[in-house]
Amino acid sequence: MQVKAPDRTAAEPRVPARRPAPAAAPPWWRSRRAKGLAYAAPTAVFVAVFFLLPLLLVGQMSLSDWPLLAGDRGVNAPENYTDITGSTLFWPAIRFTLLYTVIVTAALLALALGLALLVQESRPGAGFFRTVYFLPSALGLASASLLFWGLYSPTTGPLSRLLEKLGLVDDPVSFLGTPNSALLSTVFLIVWKFAGFYMLILLVGLQRIPHEVYEAARMDGASRGQIFRSITLPLLRPSLALCLLLCVTGSLLAFDQFFILTKGGPDNSTVTVVQLIYREAFQRLNLGTAAALSIVVLAVLLLLNALQFRGLRNADDS
Repeated sequence: MQVKAPDRTAAEPRVPARRPAPAAAPPWWRSRRAKGLAYAAPTAVFVAVFFLLPLLLVGQMSLSDWPLLAGDRGVNAPENYTDITGSTLFWPAIRFTLLYTVIVTAALLALALGLALLVQESRPGAGFFRTVYFLPSALGLASASLLFWGLYSPTTGPLSRLLEKLGLVDDPVSFLGTPNSALLSTVFLIVWKFAGFYMLILLVGLQRIPHEVYEAARMDGASRGQIFRSITLPLLRPSLALCLLLCVTGSLLAFDQFFILTKGGPDNSTVTVVQLIYREAFQRLNLGTAAALSIVVLAVLLLLNALQFRGLRNADDS
């Protein structure tokens, strides 16, 4: 007769399984935070060296008597800021820069939006026209200004000769000879050069609008004008805001086109704010007043950009 051995498994207490020992923490240079700092360090160094340090130097110059060829002669604040407002060219330059900014911004955004709507659909030839409209943007602004300076020349330029051959004018046309013609000729250059660039930004925004929204509006009987006002423009608002921001900032900092085409003439009628900074620094050899004017321009740009961003945020929340 066999006797079963007693079952000891039920009586014996279970030994809890040992948890694996926690892995050793990696060295600090292998942590995600260290890697993030390493990736951001080159950009931070670049911004510090090429933006923050020059900005601090300009701020110091704006508060000091700082001739170009003599160096820092000590603090003279706020003399530089009062001197720039007392200049005979200061307020005319402000008015002309604002006028130029308004005209260029309105013309560029209207033309760029029209071009984007024309080439929005994928139809035969649309890619060709997109390329053609964008090609002037690949040309440098200084090169484009020199090109138009040759085109506008009343003696050697082809535009004046063409108008004479067509019988539209009897004498050579001076496109840059009067304040109004110089302004409009420069605006035409800028619109020709940058319309394709802004068209591309708006085209990307248009292509992000779902086609289902347009189809639903057409099924409800909405006209083209109603679709444009109620669907296209509201959904295109971020792209329009970006174009507005870039256009206003670039126009307020206009320099190359007027320096090459008009040299600020005729009779200092096309002097921009940045040209005034150039004159103070390199013609009057006064870095102090040039730096003070630069600080004022920077403050105005920051204020305008902040207002535009706030307006865009409020529009999105509404």
